[in-house]
Amino acid sequence: MILDRISLILVIIGAINWGSIGLFKFDIVSWICGGQDAVLARVIYTLVAIAGLWCISLLFRPREPAKY
Repeated sequence: MILDRISLILVIIGAINWGSIGLFKFDIVSWICGGQDAVLARVIYTLVAIAGLWCISLLFRPREPAKY
């Protein structure tokens, strides 16, 4: 499903950003967008949060058999 892939990409972006904050005290999203209070940064943070919530549903879905 395309929404699953988009959500996973956004969650990966969020994980990389949090990793850079934890390791280097550097917020990549705010650096790119001009600060944490910038509208674009807040939109990205919100989309990453929604994507994370969507990915919770991946834990509870029935698994499809592997296709070889």
